[in-house]
Amino acid sequence: MGKLARSWPLWAALLLAAAMIAAGWPGIAQYDSVEQFRQVLSGRYDDWHPPAMARLWSLFHLAGGGAGPMMAMQVLFYWFGLGLIGAALAVREARRTASLALAIGVLPWFAVWQWSVLKDVQMVAAMLAATGIVGWWRLRGRPVPWLAWAIAGIFLAYASLVRANALFATVPLAVMLLPKGRWPVRLALVAAGLAAVLVLTPLIDADVLGATPSGVETTVPLFDLAAIAVRTGDTASTGIDAAGIAELRRRHCVKSYFWDPLGNGPCADAVADLTSRPAGQMYALLAGAAFRHPVAYVEHRLAHLNMTERWWVGRGLIDNWPPSGSQPNRIGLGNPGRAASWWIDAAHPLADTPLGWPVVWLTLALAGLVEALRRSPAPARDVALALLVSAVSLEASFAAVSIAADLRYHLWSMMAAGLGVALLWTEARPPPRLLFVGGAALVLVVASGIAARAILPPAPSDYDAMLAG
Repeated sequence: MGKLARSWPLWAALLLAAAMIAAGWPGIAQYDSVEQFRQVLSGRYDDWHPPAMARLWSLFHLAGGGAGPMMAMQVLFYWFGLGLIGAALAVREARRTASLALAIGVLPWFAVWQWSVLKDVQMVAAMLAATGIVGWWRLRGRPVPWLAWAIAGIFLAYASLVRANALFATVPLAVMLLPKGRWPVRLALVAAGLAAVLVLTPLIDADVLGATPSGVETTVPLFDLAAIAVRTGDTASTGIDAAGIAELRRRHCVKSYFWDPLGNGPCADAVADLTSRPAGQMYALLAGAAFRHPVAYVEHRLAHLNMTERWWVGRGLIDNWPPSGSQPNRIGLGNPGRAASWWIDAAHPLADTPLGWPVVWLTLALAGLVEALRRSPAPARDVALALLVSAVSLEASFAAVSIAADLRYHLWSMMAAGLGVALLWTEARPPPRLLFVGGAALVLVVASGIAARAILPPAPSDYDAMLAG
């Protein structure tokens, strides 16, 4: 541990954490944050927002500070994880990559989100902490002590509970961080882990955390069934009657961007009979409808995937940057410090540049994954492979289970892609052929994204305009 104490990247990371906490205290409370804090104050929890996060917040609330303690925790874990990765690299004389790991954390596309108390940011912080703990040993070629595995496991368990689709990132990361295992064994462990998280999460939410069901599990089949119904007019397989389909079409209730119009007002009335059914029955309907109308289902899913990856879209697509102030509220959640607010506003023009498009980072992750699979096992390569598999797995999940296109949902994949490629560069430069192919793919993605923003009409400017658009 002496090497850890003397490692400059860890101390630099902790200084950056302290600076961010001081600049942003008491953090930013967005709409979801406000709703979660209402649960903390009332003592009544449901599973629409992650009860694990709300319960943790309730413990911090005993000390006061509104959103401040939660913001401080996520900033500290974020930089702690990056600092440990940088420290391990510095110990093995990879100082440039250690600096690059910290530089990735400083990038505005990641850093500005750390002041927002959101489940997505909490997930990133917990996963970085877990990766840093295991990486401190793995990157130096040392066996990981059981206590370190246990602590990392706690962080990954929290990350799995704090976002509904986090399991597609946490389980592959945990399995790939294990020191040994052939691919069939790893794939079996991933499948078993995904099944376990799917089964255990509702039980933990209800029986351990005391959260009441909210119906959030029906949003995915509702989103997909409404889209299939509008595209095909099939009432039998979608569970939506002819009048409901006509209303969905007339009001343009089905949006590629998000499911939100289906949750309120006349659009919700049009699918009321469908949403009154149990979630299991809705998923059974979806399976049948997708089987009967595969083209309609795939069209809908690809349209949404394009939106959430922010590829072929008009400029100014919303939800790509945190606000510089909290959602107005009367429950004691204040605004961040002036320095944080200024930086968020000053960096906002960067939001719609290519580094703010998840598809760019996905392309980078895929190129890195090809290179990692080509290489023989080695400390940096193995940790990089775990990060890249986690990033690609999470992005792949958006093709089937996503219902909205906020950029924050992709923060972990983007961070893992950047760190994974940086670690690969530590050991050896990729071959020229891969550099050419990967570079060409990035150029194609970026050029086509820029062309789309030049050709297509600008996206609606705010949430209400997106609902009506």
